[in-house]
Amino acid sequence: MKLKRFLDFSSALIALILLSPVLIIVGILVRLNLGSPIFFIQERVGKNNEIFKMMKFRTMKDAKDKNGNQLPDYKRLTKFGKMLRSLSIDELPELINILKGDMSLVGPRPLLVEYLPLYNEEQIKRHDMLPGLTGLAQVSGRNALTWSEKFRLDVWYVKNWTLRLDIKIFFKTIGTVIKKEGINHDDKVTMEYFNGSN
Repeated sequence: MKLKRFLDFSSALIALILLSPVLIIVGILVRLNLGSPIFFIQERVGKNNEIFKMMKFRTMKDAKDKNGNQLPDYKRLTKFGKMLRSLSIDELPELINILKGDMSLVGPRPLLVEYLPLYNEEQIKRHDMLPGLTGLAQVSGRNALTWSEKFRLDVWYVKNWTLRLDIKIFFKTIGTVIKKEGINHDDKVTMEYFNGSN
């Protein structure tokens, strides 16, 4: 695991340096298209159920109805935001989370804090490793998978991790992003909410 952490840190650092022009340009475009702040920061669950703040580029407007209530996701997601998501550009700030040690390049995707008490004994094993920028579930269908399918793949990854598996997932991720596979779940903007399952 020390080798995995070394590769995570060095790869994230190199990627941030090489992609810095892209990050700056995207940040400016987010500011012009969606306003401020340019980052979407949300608490997620990491390794050993520890909470951390995950960073992404914003993809939605902060639009509200006449009563001050936030509009549904599908009404706030713009064409620009959809483009960022389809190319996974909105995920790039998570490289900072990897540098900090909150995340890994490859691992189960970090999910919402409110899901924590809903996992069963097997599902929660997905938190035995650092969450990833990409993962086995993401290259096996992404948001087109059901929750049970995602968790099964997450736990399998944790139990069967090898450096070779990480490399395979990393390169398969490139193909998944290019093909824009499984970005949305059916007609939803994002994956449906997890309500718990056995």
